[in-house]
Amino acid sequence: MQPVLRRVSGDLPFLIAILALGAALVLAGPTRAATEKQALVIGMSDYETIGRLDNTINDARGVAATLGTMGFDVTLSLDAGGAELRQQLDDFAFRSETADLALIYFAGHGVEVAGENFMIPVDAQVRSNLDVQRQSVSLKQMLAAVDRARKMRIVILDSCRDNPLGGAIDLAAATETEGSVTDSARAPGGSSGGLAPADPDRGTLVAFAARDGQVALDGVGVHSPYATALMEKMVEPGLEISLMFRQVRDKVLEMTGNLQEPHTYGSLTGVPFYLAGPGQGQIQGTEGSALDAWAGIRPDQEQQLLALAEQGDTRSMLGLAYMRLNPNEDRFDPDAAADFLERAAAAGSPEAQFELAKLYERGLSVVVDYDRALELYNAAAEADYADAINDLGFLYYQGGLGLPANPPRAIDYFRRAADLRHPQAQFNYAALIDDGLVAGSGPDEAAQYLYAALRSGSPDVLKILQERPNMFTGETRRALQEQLTEFGFYQGAIDGDIGPGTKRGIRLAYGLDD
Repeated sequence: MQPVLRRVSGDLPFLIAILALGAALVLAGPTRAATEKQALVIGMSDYETIGRLDNTINDARGVAATLGTMGFDVTLSLDAGGAELRQQLDDFAFRSETADLALIYFAGHGVEVAGENFMIPVDAQVRSNLDVQRQSVSLKQMLAAVDRARKMRIVILDSCRDNPLGGAIDLAAATETEGSVTDSARAPGGSSGGLAPADPDRGTLVAFAARDGQVALDGVGVHSPYATALMEKMVEPGLEISLMFRQVRDKVLEMTGNLQEPHTYGSLTGVPFYLAGPGQGQIQGTEGSALDAWAGIRPDQEQQLLALAEQGDTRSMLGLAYMRLNPNEDRFDPDAAADFLERAAAAGSPEAQFELAKLYERGLSVVVDYDRALELYNAAAEADYADAINDLGFLYYQGGLGLPANPPRAIDYFRRAADLRHPQAQFNYAALIDDGLVAGSGPDEAAQYLYAALRSGSPDVLKILQERPNMFTGETRRALQEQLTEFGFYQGAIDGDIGPGTKRGIRLAYGLDD
């Protein structure tokens, strides 16, 4: 059984389609089991060994209530100990796999140790750097908890409100990292206040209440300045998320007399996202093409994007390019779109490199240039942009853009894209394994990739496993049943028969109610 590979040349962004199926999946009856927006809101106040914080519990409750009004399924955690908090993160990570958006908000003490950020639970007995590292929850752990959400991942740290450790602990002294001890000469950071800069994966946003190295203010009112601004701005429908956080920043600067400047880190996808939902005439970027989603941006927000683009913001350039690539819009201007993409690609945006490669492949506002297209595809792939890697897999599998067919190299590309959780690549790679074309891999690995594609939210994979499961070998089908059993979605026989019970487990794993 060979994987079915074809490319779809519809609206940007261009994706690889793996199945000759309809673009939309129509399901009669089942509905999403998991809430599309999951939030874990954490407030820490009553610390056992370091200073108590006054506003964090109020802030956590206020943010949780606000998110609840916005349609989030909210878990509120107050004054949790370390073990409890780690279990909450594990539970949240599993729930978030079938959510479009996963958000964590933390209000409490946070510190930087050796360039890494740690959030301190209330029962931490902090007397040394090693205590901080061993007993706290790191930003890396929080990022891992949101990492598998399907569309958007956000971690908000309203922390480091004064230095909780005073001068008692030398944060630049010997510390423990990955089971070893490093000294300050090899460990960056080590400041006595503030957090270290964050570098999250693409599609993830980390928001700090104060710029790295600064201390956030607890405030003298009911809520901290940052929580106050956040609750005010995030409920506004139709306010694009990157612009929302900029308005939060401006509000905090105003409230604190420029003493506290919030900052965001990360590289969001080039699809607009509205935390409180789209406004009139807008669609959520996750529900349509990028062209249609950006077409709904309000004129005042377009002006903000233009200003940001002039400052070098590549995501703003991408959005403006999408607006000008829509032939149904008065703003249709492919030459201007190509210029925005050229600028963003030159600045290192892999998504812009990928989209610009498509223009050179098709000759839209640029002269057809296959060599330039391949150069851009490869540049985006080198930055681990999964769409580009999957596209190169297609090109090498069947030959394209002057490349000779090279299935072994294509398989390597599909594996890379699959490991980056590209749903189509996960299916393709599972099919290649099932076909015996991947040395050293068998039914267990094929089933793992099929399960991952389900959890990633691929409607095509759901459809084919429901309607054409026998395209896979019996061994792979049995291994898939074992996967579903391991995660509590199936309790029937491991017999390779994809009957009603197994299909129900497949739907549950995808995130549908039966």
